[in-house]
Amino acid sequence: MDFDSAMRISSSGLKANRTWINVLSSNLANINTTKSADGGPYARKTVTYEATPYGGFEGELNAAMGESAEKVEVTDIVADGREFKEVYDPGHPDADAKGMVKLPNINPVEEMANLVNASRSYEANLAALQTAKQLSIKAIEIGAK
Repeated sequence: MDFDSAMRISSSGLKANRTWINVLSSNLANINTTKSADGGPYARKTVTYEATPYGGFEGELNAAMGESAEKVEVTDIVADGREFKEVYDPGHPDADAKGMVKLPNINPVEEMANLVNASRSYEANLAALQTAKQLSIKAIEIGAK
């Protein structure tokens, strides 16, 4: 794999991780949102990824050379489908006739752990990108001598 492919793969990982961090931040920001645009409580979101080959000329060139460079793409941001939490709070403006309030299906500890993982993954992709950049600069310097 050449330096250019390594940089493209790392940059696609950075983009995917940035999306994941944004979704996790949104989940944490809406941890107490009982009314969203659809009328119900905020539904926790999650990100799905997919490794996809580069298309176009670069994809064809890699295939002809026997390489299979892939990039990471966010395929979707979806509600995770967990049940909403219900708490008894008859004074809450969104309480039903029984005094129950539906709260978002978000576990703050899980979201923080995921945020740490996403941040570490982002940092790893950034380090790989910087290493590929430094190696390509060194290769150019060696070739110029």
